[in-house]
Amino acid sequence: MIGAWAAVAPVLLAGAVAALVDLRTRRAGLDPPGFASPLRRWGALVLLASCFWIAVFAALGAVGQPAELDLEAVEGWQLFALHALMVATLLGWYALGYGGVTAEGASLATQLGLTAARPLREIGLGLVFGVGAWLLVLAGVVAFALALTALGGEELVPQSPPEMIPWIASRPWALRLAVALSAGFFEETFFRGFLQPRVGIGLSTLLFVAAHLSYDQPFMLVGVTLLSLLYAGLVRWRQSIWAAVAAHALFDAVQLLVVIPAVLEVWAPPGETG
Repeated sequence: MIGAWAAVAPVLLAGAVAALVDLRTRRAGLDPPGFASPLRRWGALVLLASCFWIAVFAALGAVGQPAELDLEAVEGWQLFALHALMVATLLGWYALGYGGVTAEGASLATQLGLTAARPLREIGLGLVFGVGAWLLVLAGVVAFALALTALGGEELVPQSPPEMIPWIASRPWALRLAVALSAGFFEETFFRGFLQPRVGIGLSTLLFVAAHLSYDQPFMLVGVTLLSLLYAGLVRWRQSIWAAVAAHALFDAVQLLVVIPAVLEVWAPPGETG
């Protein structure tokens, strides 16, 4: 029974969230003109539900279960599969909502928060913000770990990284950099550019955090939540996602290229370091 529910629950959640996004979009006055056609609206709902199911909620069914993925069999291109799914979903949603119609603010860039008077200035601001966000999140995670330890919950503080982390850290540096840039752009476009104006900071952050459950490390979600809230505030302040894209990409690049390899050197048992 539990196994069946674990398989069905992500599908039901994905459908419910897709319907909620559609409802909140209408209430926010952002409903695309193409959705006057029920067929187009239902097509967009199916696209969103499928994306939420695969990219956000599928990991719920595997939480706490032994990992079955053979990481050594994973190809580099597969690291970008979920980002490609997000792109396909957004393009499909836009085509269904705005294809063949004329409306103010109907450009794809406007709908996804990509419009800015000076994009390069926004990116520069995001890089500066990203450094501050990295330090703030690091301090927050350390403070959380110390608080757990003081309250007798030291067993909740991870003693080793999730299996996926050292695997990613062992990939070529160019691939790790590409993953960081892809995550920064496509995740911010989907969660902050598309979802945040339609469902708000709270739900878009919850979905962003749920999308990171695949690491199967609840402690990491503290940092993910803090980062999501910081990026959300940055998008609301700047009224575009470019600064958040830069901050997100910088954070991931620093983690994948510098921090994680350094930490693994400390965590590795004697005789296993480079």
